[in-house]
Amino acid sequence: MHTDEAINAYITGHLLAGGTYQYDPRDRHGPILYAVAVPIARLAGAKNLAGLTETTLRLGPILAGSLTILLFGLLVPELGWAVALLAAFLWAVCPLPIYYSRYFIHETLFVAANLGLLAAGWQWLKTGSLRAGILTGFWAALMIAGKETAVLNLAAAGAAGGWWVLRQRFGRNILRPRLFAVSGGFIGQPARRPRLEINEASHFIRWLGAGLGLVVLVSFIVLFYTWGGHNRDGLTDLFRSLPRFVARAGGEGHAKPWWYYLQLLGGGWSGWALGLLSVAGVLAAIKGGSAGGLSAWVVYGLVIALIYSVIPYKTPWLALNLFLPMVVLAAAGALALWELASELTQTQGARPALLAGGVLLLFLVGHDVRRRVFLLPADERNPYAYAHTGEDLSRLPERLHKIAGPQSTLAVISADPWPLPWYLRRFPRVGYWQPGQNPGRANLYLTSPEAAERLNGLTGHWRPEYFGVRPGVLLILWTPLPAR
Repeated sequence: MHTDEAINAYITGHLLAGGTYQYDPRDRHGPILYAVAVPIARLAGAKNLAGLTETTLRLGPILAGSLTILLFGLLVPELGWAVALLAAFLWAVCPLPIYYSRYFIHETLFVAANLGLLAAGWQWLKTGSLRAGILTGFWAALMIAGKETAVLNLAAAGAAGGWWVLRQRFGRNILRPRLFAVSGGFIGQPARRPRLEINEASHFIRWLGAGLGLVVLVSFIVLFYTWGGHNRDGLTDLFRSLPRFVARAGGEGHAKPWWYYLQLLGGGWSGWALGLLSVAGVLAAIKGGSAGGLSAWVVYGLVIALIYSVIPYKTPWLALNLFLPMVVLAAAGALALWELASELTQTQGARPALLAGGVLLLFLVGHDVRRRVFLLPADERNPYAYAHTGEDLSRLPERLHKIAGPQSTLAVISADPWPLPWYLRRFPRVGYWQPGQNPGRANLYLTSPEAAERLNGLTGHWRPEYFGVRPGVLLILWTPLPAR
């Protein structure tokens, strides 16, 4: 379990034991992860932290990742069934969403809500329906209940929506050089078809839907952040988080160069191929497919990539936000290439060559999934395993069960003990201290190397055993030497 997973597990255990959710504006995200995890854990029979398992906790993200695959179906009215189906397939088989759909963190739920927002928001812009307006507010509320950084994605969605409106008002010839002459069969409409107009006949219904969506947005934010009314300070804390959010964007130990996400998404055996397909999708959008729907995805992808790349703070799971538009554009690019091959009837073998390329892409993706998801899930050579807990730490609970009795006391002395509260959750007599504090007498000690130096007499009468926590971080288990 990654440190972030362990912290989220501890909060979930607190809620299961009857505690009230308290939003922490300094170093936590929103309550949606726990709102999903708690009922799943109760169905599994867990009543506190000790009753939780990795499988129980990770079921929520797994279900959210599976739901995301289905939510691509909402893009059918916008992009066509073929693009939606292929994008869903790519999301289902590519290593990045598979890896983080097994992480007990907020990101997978956040991206699922983001996809729902983009689909519902486009439907509201196009049709002005009450349902689309309400669903837009609902998905936006889930995003904000997931992470405060939703404001970044909402800004990118607003930019894409503004582009779509301008395209409808002024036609498809905005920024449209003749670069990718594809007829449009699967991914767009023939050029001779008149452009779609925004429905002007129902302004009242359109804005009523927007108003109801706003009511739904505010209501769900209040419901989640106050934890059903049990935490009255939740909304105040949410607004207090904004300065902290701005400060953390500066890096705080997680600063990366602007090209970090490009390197991450383009890495492995399959990244470059998906990147080329997404470029083909951009060219198809410039051509003018799907009445501006595809071009709106280009704008959204560019804006969200720019925002996340400029901000120094970067972690690999945030790349899911960029991967979402990437798979949509890659799917559109693949279908555009297929149509282009259909038009080049004089070139024999164009379609078989594309089919062979598709088989090659699946092989490349399969290689990356096997290596990054299954063979090296916690290895520091895996770019997705970001400061991940090493497999060596899994030996610690088993070792303690062998040497510690039911009344044994364990003193943990470390400046950053996480994820130990997760791995020691079933030991009833554990205490935690900072280096320099005196833990008193204990049957066993578990310390960081620097903390051990401050405990007088520890190294002379105790035997050390070393456990790797994560790359570059060690813990020492001190057991008493047998009496002579």
